[in-house]
Amino acid sequence: MVLTDGRKPGSQIDAGQLPSLESLRKFVVVAEELSFTKAARRLHVVQSGVSSAIQGLERELGAVLFDRDRHRVALTDAGQALLPEARATLAAAQAAQDAVSQARAGLRGTLTVGTLTSTGSVDLPELLGRFHDSHPRVAVHLRQSAEGSAGLARQVIAGELDLALVGLPGQPPAGLRLHPLSEEALVLLCSASHPLASQPTVRLDELAEETFVDFPPGWGNRTVLDRAFAAAGLDRQVPFEVADYASAAALVRHGLGVAFMPASAGRGLTGVHLVELASPRLTWRLSVATPTARRLSAAARAFLAELSPAAAG
Repeated sequence: MVLTDGRKPGSQIDAGQLPSLESLRKFVVVAEELSFTKAARRLHVVQSGVSSAIQGLERELGAVLFDRDRHRVALTDAGQALLPEARATLAAAQAAQDAVSQARAGLRGTLTVGTLTSTGSVDLPELLGRFHDSHPRVAVHLRQSAEGSAGLARQVIAGELDLALVGLPGQPPAGLRLHPLSEEALVLLCSASHPLASQPTVRLDELAEETFVDFPPGWGNRTVLDRAFAAAGLDRQVPFEVADYASAAALVRHGLGVAFMPASAGRGLTGVHLVELASPRLTWRLSVATPTARRLSAAARAFLAELSPAAAG
């Protein structure tokens, strides 16, 4: 295929033809919406303007970025390769603008933070309130993921979140850096009438025949439990999966199973009995996830600086 300016897809472009930030911004929105109509609505521009910008970007880069017909829009291989680079470029441009704005009139910009159902020793609402008081010109957005820590990690890497509080065990995935904040034991929850309620501690091998209430795959504490049972060569039944601690506690309280959760979350629940795990000791680690492929904005760096002393306290 030859483009209208005579170049073949994939051919080099000179510095004078580098994509504009506006064309990259339109490309990212179309890639996220997979619809030119929805992208135009989100950008508050006419659809023809979005289509023209994408066509111009494709000519500049010498590659088709979207497969489109009357029924669907999909990223091509070239489009998928460009997406993280476009997000990184836009983030760098925003960081530069934020730095200038901060020098002129204090910190400003937008900060998108991912969070979990429970953040352990970190009082996130209090921290966000203090951050807002110190930096009122920063617009903060808070997001959760139904896929737990794994989903938040993917969103940080993809540029959808600036940073996130996660409970990822072990080594982080490529493209992610973890800043440890706190660590606490996972404890077993059972109903008051359960035979284990009278025991001060329990071993993992004593739980092989139990029915479990647990959280969806991708949650940090679910990953810790799955790995621990697999390492011990034990199978377990998980017929109940919920996405919040209160629902898990309600199922446990009515005798439908036992559950593990961080000690700080378990202590705040009523009608259940907490039993410590004697062997092996399982822990839940809270960290801040930041991207390695792009520089944090000034607002994100300021928020990260607030997080560490908050956790230590």
